[in-house]
Amino acid sequence: MPIEILLQGKSKDPPTNAIPKCLEAMSSGKRIGTLTKEQHTGRIVDEWKNALDASNHKFDNVDISAALSACMAVKDAEEMKLIRTSANVASVLLSAHFVPKLELVLDRGSKTTHQALADSIDAKLGDGTKPDMRVFGKAKNANDIDFTSMEFIYPPIVQSKSSSSGYDIRFSAMSTEDQMSHKGIILVALGMKYRGYCANMARTFLVDANKTQEQQYELLLSLQSEALTKLKDGTVAREVYQHVVNTLKAKNPELEKHLPKNVGWGMGLEFRDSSYVLGPKNSRLLKTGMVFNLILAFTDVTGDDGKKYSLLLTDTIKVGEEKGVCLTEGIKTFKDVLFSFNDDEPAPKDKSKSGGDSKPSKSKANGASPKKSELKGVQAGSKVLRAKTRQGYMDPEASTSLSSRITGHQRELHLQRQEEGIARFAGEDDRGGREDNKIFKRFQSYKGEAALPKEVESLRIYVDRKNLSVVLPINGFAVPFHINVIKNASKSDEGEFTYLRINFQTPGQLAGKKEDTPFEDPNSTFIRSVSYRSTDGHRFDTLYKAIQELKKEVNKREQEKKAMADVVEQDNLQEVKGKRPVRLPEVFVRPATDGKRLPGDLEIHQNGLRYVSPLGHKIDLLFNNIKHLFFQPCDNEMLVIIHFHLKAPIMIGKKKTKDVQVYREASDVQFDETGNRKRKYRYGDEDEIELEQQERKRRQALNKEFKYFAEKIAEASDERLEVDIPFADLAFEGVPFRTNVKLQPTTDCLVHLADPPFLVVTLADIEIASLERVQFSLKQFDMVLIFKDFSRPPLQINSIPSNQLDNVKEWLDSVDVPLAEGPVNLNWGNIMKNINENPYEFFKDGGWGFLSGTAVGEDGSEGSEVSSEESEFEMDDDDDALSSSQSESDFSADSDASESGSGSFSDDDSGEDWDELERKAAKSDKKRHEEGRGHGSESDSDRPAKKGKAKAKGKK
Repeated sequence: MPIEILLQGKSKDPPTNAIPKCLEAMSSGKRIGTLTKEQHTGRIVDEWKNALDASNHKFDNVDISAALSACMAVKDAEEMKLIRTSANVASVLLSAHFVPKLELVLDRGSKTTHQALADSIDAKLGDGTKPDMRVFGKAKNANDIDFTSMEFIYPPIVQSKSSSSGYDIRFSAMSTEDQMSHKGIILVALGMKYRGYCANMARTFLVDANKTQEQQYELLLSLQSEALTKLKDGTVAREVYQHVVNTLKAKNPELEKHLPKNVGWGMGLEFRDSSYVLGPKNSRLLKTGMVFNLILAFTDVTGDDGKKYSLLLTDTIKVGEEKGVCLTEGIKTFKDVLFSFNDDEPAPKDKSKSGGDSKPSKSKANGASPKKSELKGVQAGSKVLRAKTRQGYMDPEASTSLSSRITGHQRELHLQRQEEGIARFAGEDDRGGREDNKIFKRFQSYKGEAALPKEVESLRIYVDRKNLSVVLPINGFAVPFHINVIKNASKSDEGEFTYLRINFQTPGQLAGKKEDTPFEDPNSTFIRSVSYRSTDGHRFDTLYKAIQELKKEVNKREQEKKAMADVVEQDNLQEVKGKRPVRLPEVFVRPATDGKRLPGDLEIHQNGLRYVSPLGHKIDLLFNNIKHLFFQPCDNEMLVIIHFHLKAPIMIGKKKTKDVQVYREASDVQFDETGNRKRKYRYGDEDEIELEQQERKRRQALNKEFKYFAEKIAEASDERLEVDIPFADLAFEGVPFRTNVKLQPTTDCLVHLADPPFLVVTLADIEIASLERVQFSLKQFDMVLIFKDFSRPPLQINSIPSNQLDNVKEWLDSVDVPLAEGPVNLNWGNIMKNINENPYEFFKDGGWGFLSGTAVGEDGSEGSEVSSEESEFEMDDDDDALSSSQSESDFSADSDASESGSGSFSDDDSGEDWDELERKAAKSDKKRHEEGRGHGSESDSDRPAKKGKAKAKGKK
């Protein structure tokens, strides 16, 4: 079909005949296809309407929205990529921000409104120019996402039973200003649009829910699974709805009246495509590549208290050839959505595949060990205490099944890491796709012959420090060489002559740091070295030293430039105007500024913080460059600390740093040893007790002051920052650098903040943790943390006490970090080099499966060890029983012989005399002594048992 495009000029351009020519072409027809339900405005629309009214030919308007919808319903690869990005960002926003925020509110019992929670979701994206990469950085290919093209389809919705408007599952509902209820059903819905393409999801959270509500939510999950089987190529739209209704009738017919009139609609450039509603009357066919907003809900269900509630589960689904594919995964299973804070009722068991426990309970349960349960002053973070559930405390067999739970969870984590690795490095299966692109650098000594120094006219070797070059006389010409193309120089004396040899960088050199230096054409002819001979040894000695010094100076300059490459220049700090900034006075800073050590003030401004010392030194920290904010109280510590871990390092004086800390000393050593008037009337330890009470009060005041200021910082950052507090009860000792320090987990990190060098490891950046030197005979083990960025060297933490092994394994498993165990240290330098050569092939060949460990073995090696010990023990029992039965039969035979009388001895019995027996016994004792067994405390009854045990092992 030939197509002619008519150009219509802009308002400033001269008029064209596009509209009259279009009407002339249409005069042969009678109908005009249009979108009758849409209202169009604008200059071109007005001109078209005027021209159509003035025309003598009358047309009939026909609605073509259904035809356009059918054409645009099937998405191509580029459109699907945009929808996947929207779905990915929505999933990450819910799992990485809202769920931890909700857990924190519930754990602390904080009062907050529905609108405040919804606004916190909206604030993470803002206008897209400065998104919170602490959250969005966890999305797939986050660096490739243009967040300025990302927006919300509708304001995020948060509802609970205290909402004045009640539960409203429509996406036009609004979050209210009522205080959110900390018990019952909590609904959250959010939709994202990336470059016009939509994705939507909604979740239900159950806090202290009853069994009926849990069963109803489980039914929602099963209905979604059934609906996915029908969202495939060739299915009629109404069949999806009918299949959901039939499934609901079979499982719980009473809830049929609470099911909405449809279970979703088509989605793409439009959030709701009315032509593809999944209702009882739609006869359109579904095709592979379509995208639907699948909505499953029970509305206006009456609870035991007589109040109505709703359950909602919404996901973005892609129609597949065999079944639908969920694009908005995560935060769906019982483990993710159930919260329990009521000690009177047993905690619900997790009904997901992982078989884990329910959400962490803040309440203290009976039967818990004092060390684990008495977490006084510690807020139950969403990750760190996830495994410490009330159900685990109430179950007497929980501790015995801990290892099996860790083993099962670790299998899932390792499988997840392998799938993520294959997906991340797909398309890089050849080596060329992963090699770093080496850049060939051109070094120019002089722009032309006229720029050569006058000293070269004598055709002698000259070292030009200004232009970083060495000029060499070759065949009567002065030839300059840049110092970077010179590898090294050597000088030797032979008789009356001195030889100076200059070696150049050339391809094929297999040793040294420059072996990977790129060349413009490696197949060209290169000069490897040049040698000169002279009788003037003093001059050659001077030249040799000058070349070496220039080479060292250039190398030092390059190293400094490389070290400073990641240092960022922050934006200007916008100071608070019209009022005094919130200030934390009399605090010291680390790293310290130049000059005398004096306390300064830390101030909160509009877009960051400023530390001002009494000498006038200033340190600015902007909120958009702070990655983590920590508050460490002075409980059992000498310092109370607020610590900032930055995204990119900054310069403080002449030091590059990525960690900035302000602190105040908690102890105030003042003690009157000379005596005073009080001592006349006091006896015993009254003074010491009073000092201890004062010290305790001072520490409490410091903690309160610093924590309040840290919360003010988080508030001023528009909730881009959250205060993270180390869990002292989960601390363990180790050597991450050169000294033994106390390492403390937080909700998102593993930290050491007490003294420099500081350590801050983000848990989300860890690929896997390898526990090494795990042996029964050793008192310590090592832990190596491998990061998801394989170019980053692994972090090795040495000399962790072996009695902390179980605690470390439990913590790593609770924060979803895969772990492995091994008896020896591995050479991680060579391992990471091999992985970086072809990471896709590495994950395709099994990934981290080469790390053998009791907690992560594919065949459950820990369980096999236990089973082997049990089987060995059982075999020993059998052997003991066998030996005892033999001894009983021997005794019976002897007794029968004795009863038959002493005259029953036969002359045919060949016995040994006493001398022979003593000689054999001595020989046997000597042999045992040489083998290191000894015989001082062994009795005759012990020996058969040991023989029996040896036999059992031999059978095994």
